[in-house]
Amino acid sequence: MEANLPRKTTKYINYMKSPLNNLLLKTALLLVSLTLSVGSLRIAQAGSKDRLSVGLVLPVMPDFHADATYGYLLVYSATDEFIDGGIPYNPHSPYVVYTGDGKFLRNVENHISPSDEIPELVKLASGPYTVEARSASDSYVRVRVVIKPGRPTILNLDR
Repeated sequence: MEANLPRKTTKYINYMKSPLNNLLLKTALLLVSLTLSVGSLRIAQAGSKDRLSVGLVLPVMPDFHADATYGYLLVYSATDEFIDGGIPYNPHSPYVVYTGDGKFLRNVENHISPSDEIPELVKLASGPYTVEARSASDSYVRVRVVIKPGRPTILNLDR
């Protein structure tokens, strides 16, 4: 069949038969199929009860307006250096939350692990609170905050 074809077409057919081109074609098909399969993975929510869920786990930010009786507190307290495998981390120090009338409410660790540098987001009922935390510049401080419903309150002690 190749004898009756023009010279250009014969070169094209021979090119298509080369082992390198077959490898490139197989690689391209593999990449396309992987792209399609990864693109169709289901996104699992953190804390999902579905033990068989497969997919990427993305951090979920709370819907601040979903529950209008609660607000959120985020405290940027002083940091403590923690070295893990030669890599320095600076997790935020813990703090204490008191109710508006001065009664102890809870301790907040303010990080998940010693290498976690993101302060903990705490859900609180709306109203007044006192936060006792360590500041990098002023040692321990007590700050009154008001948690508003459906809104985050950010307390940065060193600014």
